[in-house]
Amino acid sequence: MYAVIETGGKQHKVQPGEIVKVERLPVEEGQTVEFSRVLLVSDDKGVRVGKPLVDGARVIATAVEEGRAAKIIIFKKKKRKQYRRTKGHRQYYTAVRIDRIEA
Repeated sequence: MYAVIETGGKQHKVQPGEIVKVERLPVEEGQTVEFSRVLLVSDDKGVRVGKPLVDGARVIATAVEEGRAAKIIIFKKKKRKQYRRTKGHRQYYTAVRIDRIEA
């Protein structure tokens, strides 16, 4: 059984028991999170694709941790103009454990 959910402007394929890193959510560690924007559900009944969402489907998860991803380097340069800029960025995330998929 798996589902495709949308959160933080991104889509994630999730299965029960899996830990997924999503954009930071306003929850504490150990709290329950409900994702109601379910785009696709696959189970023993078959595959159901929403238009755009699957009616009555939701994914229940538990927040495991909050953190920051690895640093990425942003480098801008214009040739022959003596222009160089270097910046770094670390994106915040919330790791959630998928408990169950209800459809």
